[in-house]
Amino acid sequence: MADTSSSKEELVQLIKRFGAYLTIKMSNLFSISLHNLDSRSVGAVAGLALAVVFTWRLLRTPAAPQRRQPKRQPPTTSNSAVNTRSNPSEDVGAQNVVDEFFQPVKLTLGQSVRQKLSEGRKVTCRLLGVILEENSPEELQKQATVKSSVLEVLLEITKFCDLYLMERVLDDESEKNVLVALENAGVFTSGGLVKEKVLFCSTENGRTSFVRQLEPDWHIDSNPEIVSQLARFIKYQLHVSPMRLERAAGNVFNTPTLEQFFGVN
Repeated sequence: MADTSSSKEELVQLIKRFGAYLTIKMSNLFSISLHNLDSRSVGAVAGLALAVVFTWRLLRTPAAPQRRQPKRQPPTTSNSAVNTRSNPSEDVGAQNVVDEFFQPVKLTLGQSVRQKLSEGRKVTCRLLGVILEENSPEELQKQATVKSSVLEVLLEITKFCDLYLMERVLDDESEKNVLVALENAGVFTSGGLVKEKVLFCSTENGRTSFVRQLEPDWHIDSNPEIVSQLARFIKYQLHVSPMRLERAAGNVFNTPTLEQFFGVN
């Protein structure tokens, strides 16, 4: 009976140590994309990890023949204290197993886009400061330049999302400059985006109206006022700016650039 009690106590200690370590690993692994997982997904991963550790525990136990153990005296208080201490080698072994199990998986850009957008099917996005190098309507009167660093991300979004681009412009020449820049960058050749889905308006409120009418799963914008106004109506928003929004709603995410949000350096 003493052996059984000792084994149970050792098992409880192992579970406690593993539970604490697993909590830290799960927190670090899923902190940036927790909104993409439900409770069943997290439970499934935790259960699988627990099974791996106990399998490792079973395999490392030597299959030596058991010998009849002589009766032992009841342990003293000092011996009990020693027995309840964790074995450092076992802690390191458990940590190694968990570390190996939770090795980060390198996602493709397509997988990252799908994961970050939570499988959203419709996306609206402003052009200035996000897709284009220019940051003001006045600059568009002279030229429009698509960011080379964002082009791959933009094309990946068009593969599985209904994407609409929009911007405030001052004249017809600005519209022409934007469309030519997008066409030269190859945005319209992928088949996911057509010119009819590039929308222009004369005011910032016009862009807000476009978004509300389209009812996207995600809206991407660099204007903090528009992001704040739309927070009640749009499921998710991405604020693209080096400056973080103060008191942002829970459905608003911040990123310095669109490409960085999807893991493109």
